[in-house]
Amino acid sequence: MSNEEKRFFSHKTLETNIGLLIILSVVVILFAGLVQIVPLFFQHSTTTAAPGVKPYGALEVIGRDLYIREGCVGCHSQQVRMLRAEVQRYGPYSVAGESVFDHPFLWGSKRTGPDLARVGGRYSDEWHRIHLRNPRDVVPESNMPNYPWLAQNTVEGMNVQDRMRALRTLGVPYSDEQIEAAPEALVGKTEEDAMVAYLQSLGVGYRNALIEQQQAALAETPSQEN
Repeated sequence: MSNEEKRFFSHKTLETNIGLLIILSVVVILFAGLVQIVPLFFQHSTTTAAPGVKPYGALEVIGRDLYIREGCVGCHSQQVRMLRAEVQRYGPYSVAGESVFDHPFLWGSKRTGPDLARVGGRYSDEWHRIHLRNPRDVVPESNMPNYPWLAQNTVEGMNVQDRMRALRTLGVPYSDEQIEAAPEALVGKTEEDAMVAYLQSLGVGYRNALIEQQQAALAETPSQEN
């Protein structure tokens, strides 16, 4: 009706003005994202290392970088979700405190291969070496490519100190002594050694801490007499 009062902020105004609709949609999305993300920077559980979690050693730092270089994160996730099937298969579900020393995070979202968040200690070093050289020797149905060059390339002399200093600027608590001694950990080592060291470190500290907590809780529980 011609006598009806027209309002600027109405559904009709938004639906007929595409530019305004896009701008306001972006504002709403940004605000909602901030509401979800900002509080995480102040939560103890997301900014403090979980029990048993320690910074990577020098060889493990190199191994992690090789893991990224070879694209392993494209096929393997590192996050056990809070689903019964995943917990039964992989172990305790992942928590944010396990990743406080990871820069960047390698949670991933695609599982062409299995999740690796708890792979540390599950297999022997030799199993990992065989698996990296030819995965089908240990997993016949695997479609993972071979990585034979890892056993041929040395990591001795790589700039591990620079990498650890960079990580320290991001909050990883490496001491001057640890950085100074880092090159010694690479002497006589290959890329395969570094990759295996990294894989064997995944999830071990947190898993062992949980086991110790469970054992301590059982020890404190008074036995019930029949």
